[in-house]
Amino acid sequence: MKPFTLLLALAAAACVSGQGERDGGPRLKPAANPSAVIAAEIGFNQLAQAKGQWTAFRETAAAGAEMFVPERVKAANWLKGRANPPIPVKWQPLAVWSSCDGSYAVTHGEWQRPGSTGNFATVWQRQKSGRYKWVLDMSLANEKNAAPVEMIAAQVADCGGTPPAVGVAVADPTDRTADTVTSSSDDGTLSWTSTVFASGQRQFVLLVWKGGKLDEVLAARVPVD
Repeated sequence: MKPFTLLLALAAAACVSGQGERDGGPRLKPAANPSAVIAAEIGFNQLAQAKGQWTAFRETAAAGAEMFVPERVKAANWLKGRANPPIPVKWQPLAVWSSCDGSYAVTHGEWQRPGSTGNFATVWQRQKSGRYKWVLDMSLANEKNAAPVEMIAAQVADCGGTPPAVGVAVADPTDRTADTVTSSSDDGTLSWTSTVFASGQRQFVLLVWKGGKLDEVLAARVPVD
């Protein structure tokens, strides 16, 4: 695998909560841990280089995980029995956004494969064990950042206030055939919308609770593959 060194500057945040029992085991303390999410993303790439691209996707996916090929598919079904490509795609995280309670986080970064480069967004869900697994993975615009990034940017949503429920947001409301899904973290401080249009174009929008409102921190509409 190709080694790389990244300087990780991460802000830690925690929401106060009591301890309790859930499903016969101790409840995880709601707390953001962006460094654990970055570690999961880096480990995901390392696994792809060591064991194969689709093997890594299968082994790190949460139950019900979705990916785009370009239509939305259940990862478990699409990946079942799929042979690894001879040369796996490589990728590096550039930014991470975490909900206040740490239940979900989103990474954004770059990928490379022979002849092409691009960006991606991956949604991570904290499991009962505390481990993060991905629940949504979308390849974004086929372009490379203008300059190398030396630090991974990290942002944790505010813990105060009550974020509003987020409705379905579609870039082109006239496209009634668009497949659009909006999801949120358990505490509502992180919300994302993924859309597949009839043309095959895709869109990903991420909102983070900051300063008493949900700020749009990532928005990308992807050309047809």
